[in-house]
Amino acid sequence: MAPESSNVDPQEIHRFGAMSGGWWDPRGQFKGLHDINPVRLAYVKERAGLAGRTVLDVGCGGGLLAEAMARQAALVTGIDMAPEALAAARQHAADAGVSVDYRQATAERWAQRYSGAYDIVTCMELVEHVPDPAALVAACARLARPGGSLFFATVNRTPLAYLLVILAAEYLLRIVHKGTHQYHKLVRPEELTYWGHEAGLTLADLSGLRYNPFGGHTRLCRSTQMNYLIYFNNHRATPSRTS
Repeated sequence: MAPESSNVDPQEIHRFGAMSGGWWDPRGQFKGLHDINPVRLAYVKERAGLAGRTVLDVGCGGGLLAEAMARQAALVTGIDMAPEALAAARQHAADAGVSVDYRQATAERWAQRYSGAYDIVTCMELVEHVPDPAALVAACARLARPGGSLFFATVNRTPLAYLLVILAAEYLLRIVHKGTHQYHKLVRPEELTYWGHEAGLTLADLSGLRYNPFGGHTRLCRSTQMNYLIYFNNHRATPSRTS
């Protein structure tokens, strides 16, 4: 697994940083995230609860999910490596009067200080953007408390996903910034499940996410051929701490 310092793609950070001005435009280049965000929020809330929970949103970007969870009375920290995205997240939260603690960090580095600190860890649409996704999953596992919940969302590596997520959404409709997804980096559910198992996690649920980029309609479904969400329980032992 890659050390935390190398598990960052500078091109990805630059790409998302350059788009920071559009994070909160529901009709802009993050329209897809705005469309699926209510389903992501409901998926987490229905399975783990949010009110009063400590939550870490890994790869929070401009704060769409982090802020939505904070509005559900969760105690939310969001981490990301794009300073421009974090600035957009902080500004929107301040304007909206929502409390979220945004920090610039990788999951690997954050886990060195806050191992076992969170009831819930969310990591949405990030595993397909890092050089070593298995290391990211392992770091997220270390961040969740024993008995805690972890949630990932990503895109499957299938011809259907290539057609709808890349060709249609990025090149035809342009509701996702061109070049956001690279097909060879997309992650199959069995790969993500295996990385979770290797990190000491137990699979609790795997659900498909049906998103129609032409109309923006989103709902959970059985098929994981395109987007999907995965829910793990953390049964790791309490981490030892050294001075």
